Amino acid sequence: MARNRGKKYQDALKQVDREKAYSVEDAINLVKKIDFANFDASVEVAFNLNVDTKQADQQLRGATVLPNGSGKDQTVVVFAKGDKAAAAKEAGADFVGDADLAEKIQDGWLDFDVAIATPDMMAQVGRLGRVLGPKGLMPNPKTGTVTMDVAKAVNDAKAGQVTYRTDRDGNVAVLIGKVSFDADKLVGNLEAIQNIIAKARPASVRGTYIKNISVSSTFGPGVKVDVESF
Repeated sequence: MARNRGKKYQDALKQVDREKAYSVEDAINLVKKIDFANFDASVEVAFNLNVDTKQADQQLRGATVLPNGSGKDQTVVVFAKGDKAAAAKEAGADFVGDADLAEKIQDGWLDFDVAIATPDMMAQVGRLGRVLGPKGLMPNPKTGTVTMDVAKAVNDAKAGQVTYRTDRDGNVAVLIGKVSFDADKLVGNLEAIQNIIAKARPASVRGTYIKNISVSSTFGPGVKVDVESF
């Protein structure tokens, strides 16, 4: 697969020992060193978990505010009425509405990163499932985006909240910041996510739970992290 990549990727890959699992600090420093994007690339961690996602109790999903932020400016929309709409605007939501906002999205507008809704709006928002679902934008109680406390949800989104969920193969990929972040801030974010994933271990899982962890920048190769180094 690597042979189909460009020269810059190949050069970066040569600096990674594919047989080695690096300490958290060494992995982050290496990802920063070998990044070759001509923009401030994102840094992501990927966990490969020993879970059976066909079992409802082994599906992980949630959200957390990274201790050092995500480095991503989030455009936030809120479905709410009355006092809750006013609270969302006061908290800094970029777009607030109800039927009008739903109609705008139904017509194809998707220029936002996070959608939040009060529970009473979900009957209306639910009709947008075919539009929002494939984009990962559907409000969900598990990620704190269906809530009466819209001000907190908006503040969390703006402060660097990231979501996580298992895919069908048991992988979880999470943004932990930007290449421009100091290494210790990326390490702190990675350790915070690893702690959450570890604590979310389903009771029905037997044997090794976290099989592999790797970190990478947007275009860079993955760097394997020693699970025992946390």
